[in-house]
Amino acid sequence: MAEPDPRRWRALALLCAANFMVILDSQIVLLAVPSIRRDLGFAAGGAQWVLSAYLLGFGGLLLLGGRAADLAGRRRTFLAGTSLFLVASLACGLAWTGGLLVGARVLQGVSAALMAPSALSIVTATFGEGPERNRAIAVWGGVGGFGGTAALLVGGPLTDLLGWRAIFFLNVPIAVPLLVLGPLLLAESRGAARAYDPAGAVTVTLAVSAAVYGVDRGPEQGWTSPWTIGAFAVAVLAGAAFARIESRSAAPLVPLRTFRSRALTGGNAVTLAVTLAAATAVFGTSFAVSQYAQDVLGYSPLAFGFATAVLPVLAVAGSYAAQAALGRFAVRRIAVAALAVMAAGCLVLGQVRAGGGYAFGLLPGLALLGFGLGAAGVAGSVAALAGAGDGDAGLASGINTAAFQLGGAFGVAAASTAVLSWTDGTGAAALTRGFRGAFDVSAGIALAGALVAGVLLAAPARRTVPEPEPVRVK
Repeated sequence: MAEPDPRRWRALALLCAANFMVILDSQIVLLAVPSIRRDLGFAAGGAQWVLSAYLLGFGGLLLLGGRAADLAGRRRTFLAGTSLFLVASLACGLAWTGGLLVGARVLQGVSAALMAPSALSIVTATFGEGPERNRAIAVWGGVGGFGGTAALLVGGPLTDLLGWRAIFFLNVPIAVPLLVLGPLLLAESRGAARAYDPAGAVTVTLAVSAAVYGVDRGPEQGWTSPWTIGAFAVAVLAGAAFARIESRSAAPLVPLRTFRSRALTGGNAVTLAVTLAAATAVFGTSFAVSQYAQDVLGYSPLAFGFATAVLPVLAVAGSYAAQAALGRFAVRRIAVAALAVMAAGCLVLGQVRAGGGYAFGLLPGLALLGFGLGAAGVAGSVAALAGAGDGDAGLASGINTAAFQLGGAFGVAAASTAVLSWTDGTGAAALTRGFRGAFDVSAGIALAGALVAGVLLAAPARRTVPEPEPVRVK
């Protein structure tokens, strides 16, 4: 049996820094959009593409990025993605027109699609399955949860103090050490297969990108608009073509046997449910939360950032609590309990009032939501990666990250639709009703996620590694 890599914990710290950067960048622009719109002269609704462009590039290419890591080398893919991310971040910060910024954000998303699954697959290849890998994934999940929620903590204040360009230049002091230390701390690994599947890559990229576009633009353009319906139609047709191609390919991009693993399928379903609830409750309603805190409670952007600090802190605490519980309880119980805690947090947030305060309004709900988010993220990742062999670690990581991004896209759409539906005026009270409606919807999604976790992660999935075939005596 090979000795564990003595560099593995330092390597994990490096990879977690990359994960933090990728997740942070998917949300940090939320509170900077008004400033970007004013400075670059975006037309009404055009600044939304600063968010959508990253999501389209990231979500659309994640499966291809995960398989590329298995085939071309996980360290090589990770370093290539990080280099591209650094260039794209500089281009974002230096952009002088809206078109250049949107194009740079697409490039940023593409590079993130190379970085994220390759980094997570390096984690699974570096740590043997069992308590040590669970601990590593818990750290990974905790940092990811912190990155997503920290966007609310730093995005507004950074834009307020230094301007919107600073949120992109923030990536430079993170990416440069990754490129310097990566070759020293990360071991190269890859799967056994050495063939690509270009037809599968094109169809799955088209399917995911069309689905992300449809759910991202649906609330603004209307769910029955020709563009939205057309996007979903393209997603369905491309998805069907992808399944047909994969069933006949000698070297499929996504072997269909992957989805026969109940742990893998259940884990990603849990991840999807988690991110639906998280994005609906946190990311999708960030504008509404910001407006509630500033317009109703009178907070400045800086005060709003500090007020939401409880969310990332409790997300980290929840991830470590889940890691400790994994040695004593089944993943199913942890996932169900975590999603139930998230639902409770959403229900508490759904009680805020126009004349309410922070201590008895936002704080309890944010604390419950953050803790549940951290715990559920760990449970979903452990379940999703448990059934993947070393040769498919990049693919499994890509599927897991794609589920996260798709869940986020659907959550944002659900939140936007809920806010529009429940807001019936322009005053503080009307805004608060829209805010409450979005959190009530997210509570229902979290409870549905708990049901999914309870069903898909149920026994008989007791083993996570194959055992030798029994010897038959004739």
